Amino acid sequence: MSTPDDLERLWTPHRMIYIAGAERPAEGYDKPSGCPFCVAPKAEPDQTLVVRKGETVFAVLNLYPYNPGHLMVCPYRHVADYTDLDPAETVELAEFTQSAMRVMRAVSSPHGFNLGMNQGSVAGAGIAAHLHQHIVPRWGGDTNFMPVIGRTKVLPQLLHDTRDLISGAWK
Repeated sequence: MSTPDDLERLWTPHRMIYIAGAERPAEGYDKPSGCPFCVAPKAEPDQTLVVRKGETVFAVLNLYPYNPGHLMVCPYRHVADYTDLDPAETVELAEFTQSAMRVMRAVSSPHGFNLGMNQGSVAGAGIAAHLHQHIVPRWGGDTNFMPVIGRTKVLPQLLHDTRDLISGAWK
């Protein structure tokens, strides 16, 4: 019989799909048919994490967020590189990023944001074949011992609840 170690355990078995790559389509993400950013805007609203659709881009919650409200802005076109965007996509991507920040400030009052694009697998892009701009709300103290030492992120809100909150506030 072992001695208890007084540690609280947060079990997150849903993340094993991501860790093991079980959701990765057989053909990979390089083709639009296997790309979640190509599939998401076509799905039924209650089956997706899409928050807002525009003419050339859309905003979607990250399925594996760093923080609550972690959004991505993606072009509908399956393009990998920022330089591949046409002028209309470039403008709307910037406008959606600004709108997402305004909406997040209104509904969650973050203290700041991380914005960024990882261009290519070597730069950390999990889905390098389809460009996406990350918008991560940040709060003072949101990087505490849990993610730093425990390698666990505690998220207080379910993704569909977050989607409803953000999409309801997006004008």
